[in-house]
Amino acid sequence: MIRIIAEDLHCNAIRVVGDDPDRIDVAARCAAAAGLRVWYSPFPCEMTNRQMLPFFVDCAERAERLRQDGADVVLVTGCELSLFARGYLPGDTFAERVPVLAGPGREAALQGVPDRVNAFLGEVVDAVRPVFGGLVTYASNPLDGVDWSPFDIVGLDAFRGLRNAATYREDLSREFAHGKPVAILEVGCCTFRGAGDYGGAGWYVAMEPDGVTLKSGLVRDEGEQVRYIDDLMPVFDEEGVDSVFWFSFIAGRSPHRTQGGPDLDMASYSIVKLLDEKHGIPSPARAYPDLPWEPKEAFHALAGRYAALK
Repeated sequence: MIRIIAEDLHCNAIRVVGDDPDRIDVAARCAAAAGLRVWYSPFPCEMTNRQMLPFFVDCAERAERLRQDGADVVLVTGCELSLFARGYLPGDTFAERVPVLAGPGREAALQGVPDRVNAFLGEVVDAVRPVFGGLVTYASNPLDGVDWSPFDIVGLDAFRGLRNAATYREDLSREFAHGKPVAILEVGCCTFRGAGDYGGAGWYVAMEPDGVTLKSGLVRDEGEQVRYIDDLMPVFDEEGVDSVFWFSFIAGRSPHRTQGGPDLDMASYSIVKLLDEKHGIPSPARAYPDLPWEPKEAFHALAGRYAALK
């Protein structure tokens, strides 16, 4: 898969994300061997600050060993801690925290969150700098309110939807005031008609409250992702964004089905569709016959853009 990302998708960098340091390390080393710049991204979902700090240090040490072996490595010290970590918003799980942001207690729940996030990120940077000699960043959402002074790169999860469309470019432009490179660490939309209007909340709109049942009435539209790409990539180029990472390559729990069950891939952001074992595309008709997925239209759209940059 990593070879395909490097050679067929024409990427020059990859963001390797996970909560298992051993698996991150294996994937990161494969990516480095393929000539990709590795954005080493430990993702400690549902951890507390006390649990996260040694986790980040462990991953920083691993990232440094990879860097010492000659790889180009950027360390990403977590992702949207206000949402994914415990202790910032009410709720023991992500599924419990998300509804808080849509409820009447939103403003009260957000009080003091940026201060707590920044205090902890300061501890993280102080802990990883002695063991990692490369560039350090963090994957932020607007709720985090990050102070970028300890970091080398401004890292944004920059989903656009109707909620922020009018100010999206202005908001992005302001991030360059820090005098540091700006990287879009997550951007994308789901694969149903109208998903671009919801940006990062598309999955939430597409699924029933149980989080596993697809809502009825959705229309599959791979072109929705392509239109999203065509809208935003020129903005990133014109504003001078350093790096852009589409979220994401594959959704391992959201198979595409044309019959025999719900097409869960409609609620995914991936640029390839995982094929259902019983109702997928026959192997001889696939672009990659030995693999259990097929490129979406967005895969080809990104590949064309990236190939033109070489």
